Amino acid sequence: MTTPNETVKLGLSGSIAKAFQHSAITPLLAILGLLLGLFAVIITPKEEEPQIDVTFADVFIPYPGATPTEVENQVTLPAERIISEIKGIDTLYSFSQPDGALIIAIFDVGVPRDEAVVNLYNQLYSNSDKFNHAAGIGEPLIKPRGIDDVPIVGLTLWSQDPNITAEQLTLVASGLETELKRIPGTREIYSQGGHEMVLNVRIDPVKMNSFGVTFNDINATLQDNNQMSTVGSMTQFNQEIKLQAGQFLRSFDDVNNLLIKVNQPESITDRSPFPRAVYLSDVADVSLKSDIPKQHVWHVTDKGTYPAITIAIGKQAGQNAVDIANAVLAKIDAVDNVLIPDNVNVAISRNYGKTAGDKSNTLIFKLIFATSAVVLLVFFTMGLRESAVVGVAIIITLAITLFASWAWGFTLNRISLFALIFSIGILVDDAIVVVENIHRHMAMSNKPISELIPHAVDEVGGPTILATFTVIAALLPMAFVSGLMGPYMSPIPINASMGMIISLLIAFIMTPWLSRILLKPHKKSHSSTNIATDTGIAVEEDNRLTRLFTRIMSPFLLGEHAPKARKGLALGIVLLIAFAVALPVMQAVVLKMLPFDNKSEFQVMVDMPEGTPVEQTQRVLQDLSQYLTSVEEIEHLQLYAGTHAPMNFNGLVRHYFLRSSQELGEIQVNLVDKKHRDRDSHTIASSVREPLQQIGLRYQANIKIVEVPPGPPVWSPIVAEVYAPNTELREQAANDLLQRFRDTEYVVDMDIYLPAQQQKWQVIIDRNKASLMGVSYASIVDAISTAVDGKDVSYLHQAQLAHPTPIRLQLDEAAKVDLKQVLLLRLPTQSGETVALAELVKVQQQVINAPIIHKNMVPMIMVIADMAGPTGSPLYGMFDMVSQINQQNEQGDSGYPIQQNLVNQPDGLTDVSILWDGEWKITYETFRDMGIAYAVGMIAIYLLVVGQFKSYIVPLIIMAPIPLTIIGVMPGHALLGAQFTAPSMIGMIALAGIIVRNSILLVDFINQQIAAGVPLEQAVIHSGAVRAKPIMLTALAAIIGALFIIDDPIFNGLAISLIFGIFISTILTLVVIPVLYFSVMKHKHL
Repeated sequence: MTTPNETVKLGLSGSIAKAFQHSAITPLLAILGLLLGLFAVIITPKEEEPQIDVTFADVFIPYPGATPTEVENQVTLPAERIISEIKGIDTLYSFSQPDGALIIAIFDVGVPRDEAVVNLYNQLYSNSDKFNHAAGIGEPLIKPRGIDDVPIVGLTLWSQDPNITAEQLTLVASGLETELKRIPGTREIYSQGGHEMVLNVRIDPVKMNSFGVTFNDINATLQDNNQMSTVGSMTQFNQEIKLQAGQFLRSFDDVNNLLIKVNQPESITDRSPFPRAVYLSDVADVSLKSDIPKQHVWHVTDKGTYPAITIAIGKQAGQNAVDIANAVLAKIDAVDNVLIPDNVNVAISRNYGKTAGDKSNTLIFKLIFATSAVVLLVFFTMGLRESAVVGVAIIITLAITLFASWAWGFTLNRISLFALIFSIGILVDDAIVVVENIHRHMAMSNKPISELIPHAVDEVGGPTILATFTVIAALLPMAFVSGLMGPYMSPIPINASMGMIISLLIAFIMTPWLSRILLKPHKKSHSSTNIATDTGIAVEEDNRLTRLFTRIMSPFLLGEHAPKARKGLALGIVLLIAFAVALPVMQAVVLKMLPFDNKSEFQVMVDMPEGTPVEQTQRVLQDLSQYLTSVEEIEHLQLYAGTHAPMNFNGLVRHYFLRSSQELGEIQVNLVDKKHRDRDSHTIASSVREPLQQIGLRYQANIKIVEVPPGPPVWSPIVAEVYAPNTELREQAANDLLQRFRDTEYVVDMDIYLPAQQQKWQVIIDRNKASLMGVSYASIVDAISTAVDGKDVSYLHQAQLAHPTPIRLQLDEAAKVDLKQVLLLRLPTQSGETVALAELVKVQQQVINAPIIHKNMVPMIMVIADMAGPTGSPLYGMFDMVSQINQQNEQGDSGYPIQQNLVNQPDGLTDVSILWDGEWKITYETFRDMGIAYAVGMIAIYLLVVGQFKSYIVPLIIMAPIPLTIIGVMPGHALLGAQFTAPSMIGMIALAGIIVRNSILLVDFINQQIAAGVPLEQAVIHSGAVRAKPIMLTALAAIIGALFIIDDPIFNGLAISLIFGIFISTILTLVVIPVLYFSVMKHKHL
């Protein structure tokens, strides 16, 4: 038996192995790596979702009394021009509505929040002169929002005690807010549904007129009698004494007994000879209680419906969601029966800390199990000691990768942990290839192991380095995907790439040292023969594998029929690829951005007709809740009438936090833990849609089911933006499109951003008459506003309360619903007499003009919907309607041509145009960017292989199996009934690097054999026989890693791509690459 030539100069990998296999620093590096990993696990914040650094800014600019058209021309357009000049603005939405404008500025992903906000403030306030403030345009109010504004914990206070009112719950919530804010790391804490205590002063116009009391008398009295200030100091007996003057109103009696005026005898109707004092109680009903609320929150269980208030708790950026949530719940337990009465219950209506912790713990266990499974694979194929070496190498690699992930700025979330699980099979490849080659060399030689290891590592070092960088080249370009999906998915390519580099270093540094310590010489197998070459390349032929590959490959290599066999093989592969590609075309595989997740919640959005009072909205919500409580998987509900639930990320993007009108409602549906239910959240949400919408029809309510999206949210799954040259045509086209939505199968939850006309009464002031009497415009408007909506003219000063109790002046409820009663109010004239409002005004019935919506300064109307049915993918519903509209254009049925745009925003200047947005946009952008990343990865792989093999042809041979992956990927999805999603595409991109790795090992071995003088045919067969074991081991390791994520509803597509793609392409690669190499290179070796 001959041995490897020891005089062969070692390359880089062999030199590293030789240097570290005896070094005392090697175990210290291993210990340091483990400690760094432990540090990372402890200190890295845990969150459910990755941090997406995107800033939204809402700019409110008031313009009291202006119509939407006035607001558009004088406020919105100038503001849009100003804001659009800011670098980093992605999209501008604007809503020009009565009394002002709302402009939503969405910045590019990655623009730091502070930079975005500072730039926006500077731009608006430095251009303040562009707005005509003299005309009544107010200063802009800027509200920046981002992912950290989403509360992670929701606590709903409720009570079964009928004596506990919403006002009392509000006081309890106020005390809890202060206590919870003391927890380090918390952000904004606020309550939804609070009913504040108010000292109501409900004036009676009839009594006021009989006593000669005007509205201004009451207003002035309340303000004048509620003042106190330090007016100076006096020195007496060598001591300075502060002097205060005045007195605050502190109680109900203080207000109720206020003297308004004194009427002289001649002004009193009963002609009493004595002056008459008129107190506030004579002309108003004074009461200390909650005002009639315009918002309600209820907690609903199967036992009943109870008044409630919800406290939302946010966390600061970079804080651990699990720790903050646990601290909040611990604080609630600590203050129970202290700040929380024993008859008040606390329901946890949101706990993202728990879901983040559960997900992290589950994935960490899967990471451990995946690692153990790979170690067992090595144990059964190579032995106990070899498996120990591989196991230690994996653990150290994962530990250092976790530290590198923390140092990069990632948190421990489901994406970053999935990246590690997905990477297990790839990270272990280097260690397996190195250990397998050491194992093989030991079986062939009696040399000391310390002499064998450097040569064994060096033999596979070159292709291992190249293969590692080809996988990185395939994965890393995905880190540059744009839009919201970029930061959402970036932990996968970045963590996997860092892990690959770390695993390569571990394979060359730690693995040789561990092998020297742990591995022992093996007895030579009787089923193998050893060959040594003059190049120092050791070859062990397993006779069984050699016979197998000889039998498989001979028909393609030897004999006169070999060329036909090779052509037949090529044709068969082409047919298989064509079949795989045809599956999504035939909808045997459904295309979707992301599959539905199995969440613990969903929402029911209720839109009543414009002008509906909150009491009617509440009735609808309670009817809907009666049905929902009959669904066994639902734990409890919270009803929000006239207000919104604490927002999630989806609500942040869709601006649900602005849903505060009386006709709007929302139901927060909280499901039992998924361990205790058979149906997933999507199935449950889909099943309740039809019954809820049938209930809604009775009230003319638009009911929409809103699920928490599995990835970055959009305005709606299906969004059509309608553009046209004028308002009338735009509204007609939008309404026609809405009807098409209704007529399209499986399109559900449709709506339009075009409110129905709502009636208004326009109070017109007689300018001349008011001026002649000396009654100002402002006093007339203020009187009507105060009477109808109320005005907080002052406050009770009560030191024990966190918030002072407002003194609210308004008409009583009976008078507020009758405009004639309102107009009985009298105002003082310049002559000292009074005049009724009815003498100064007249009333006209008008309609409220609809808001004008812009996107990037172009007027448009949005029509939105969702998709149900067997596919559940909005893309199919959208393209169905695209086809219908194209057909309509060809037939000329609509009366106006419609131009459809899938990517670029139209200008709307000439034709009716539709821009399709929603999930389509994010799908298009993501798959476009991933396709570009795929192409860049292929180019990078080609260049790397060209550099290694100094050939332009060989890299094409090595990359030839890449298309083979689709033969496994698409049929695998079809077989399991899975949708092809963005994670599926990530799996395909990763497959390119993995398969090329196998090709490199085969081609490099063939080249080594040919250089050693082995004939081409024999070298081709030997490559399969010798490299089959490490290739199959690494393939099985990757498959095992993927098996642990196949049950995840989001990433099962990634797992399916890896499992089926690796399985099919690995088997084909072992045959196709040697045969293809032979076909191309045979003429060079004749």
